Amino acid sequence: MRVDLHSHSSASDGTEPPAAVVRRARERGLDVLALTDHDTVAGHPEAIGALPAGLTLVPGMELSCRRDGQSVHLLAYLFDPAEPELRAECGRLRAARETRGRLMVERLAELGVPVTWEQVAALAAGGPVGRPHIARAMVAAGAIAAPELAFTPEWIGTGGRAHVSRYALDPVRAVRLVRAAGGVPVLAHPKAARRGATVPDADIAELAAAGLFGVEADHLDHDEAARARLRVLAGELGLAVTGSSDDHGELTGHRLGCETTAPEVYERLVAEATGAAPVAAPRE
Repeated sequence: MRVDLHSHSSASDGTEPPAAVVRRARERGLDVLALTDHDTVAGHPEAIGALPAGLTLVPGMELSCRRDGQSVHLLAYLFDPAEPELRAECGRLRAARETRGRLMVERLAELGVPVTWEQVAALAAGGPVGRPHIARAMVAAGAIAAPELAFTPEWIGTGGRAHVSRYALDPVRAVRLVRAAGGVPVLAHPKAARRGATVPDADIAELAAAGLFGVEADHLDHDEAARARLRVLAGELGLAVTGSSDDHGELTGHRLGCETTAPEVYERLVAEATGAAPVAAPRE
């Protein structure tokens, strides 16, 4: 069984619609895929409706969190999307994304980059606006040659000239919200140094005490030392270890299935969930 527990569609900042993501997942030989768009579950109905034979979908979401001024990402699986408090927080997060996006577009205009909010919103296609949408608009405007060049101090990287911070959840509160909604929380790429500051071990221990299920150790942004450290820490804290592609379509090179989660860990995750269940494709 091949299990990928972290992927994105055009419902947030991926480049392909949910239906295309699930079809490609099966083409890549996956048996289980979690769709974890940022702060939204909007892509789930389309993904479920397009499930190819042999693929099971794990409904999920990647929640935006912040601790001590640094971004933290929490993967939430199999929660009840109608749970009032979690649903309200997701609404606040999406609204904050739009406000920040508009402000960054304004700052880019002041810096001479001919990008408009209308262009960025069109790329988001009704989903939550993220920095990758702005980066793609900058490429289209000829300001940069590739999207990754936007995430620097020169432009919209953290602390950059056009960067704007936004509202995000404290990760401990986020873990508790996911658990209260019957879901299972996993900390995404916590030692990805190339993304900026990493999540300290003490913070991971605090999250474990609050109900964290696992840590995403096998991720392309983790080197071997980071993976080894996370495995040791997970053992000490009684956490599961997951692996995922964090695929965003064209933005990340169509890498579904490049990292996977052990089947026994997936089975433990499903057993802990009470808010929702995996969705299997109908039999042919």
